[in-house]
Amino acid sequence: MRNNRMSDLQIRRMIYAALYLAIAMILPFMTGQIPQIGAMLCPMHIPVLLCGFMCGPVYGGIIGFIAPPLRSVLFGMPALFPSAACMAFELATYGLLAGLLHQIMPREKWAIYAALLISMIAGRVVWGIARLIFAGVTQTEFTMALFISGAVTTAVPGIILHIILIPVLVMVMERAGLSLNDSR
Repeated sequence: MRNNRMSDLQIRRMIYAALYLAIAMILPFMTGQIPQIGAMLCPMHIPVLLCGFMCGPVYGGIIGFIAPPLRSVLFGMPALFPSAACMAFELATYGLLAGLLHQIMPREKWAIYAALLISMIAGRVVWGIARLIFAGVTQTEFTMALFISGAVTTAVPGIILHIILIPVLVMVMERAGLSLNDSR
């Protein structure tokens, strides 16, 4: 009987993860396919972070890694290299850490914010490292000023949006019994 419950939980996680992936494909259309607005609002980050919080670190990491290159191949945005490639590592970090921290931290409002902020900072750092590595491979320049611009300055509206929206959505979804991220 217990194996059936675990199997049902895994199936539900896969279905939820597929829905978050679908949202990651569709949500950027809300920016009107204008790259500057998309870079500011970071719409693909929202479903990946939610997937980590709701489905756990494994699914959050997988969906985060798949979403940018898949969207690039399907819709041509973001550009596959280096944008989608670097975003894959960034979003994988978001989903993985959001899910992991949400599992191990207390189920309190402050902990959701802490997990989100830590995940966002770590994801930006991973993006910078990936961007630096790809810059070395392609022999292009990637300076600290470019990192700050790409990871922080340009994304301030998206960062604010995520800090306001994600915790509220997580709390509402958990109250509705939609969270599948519980290893306790």
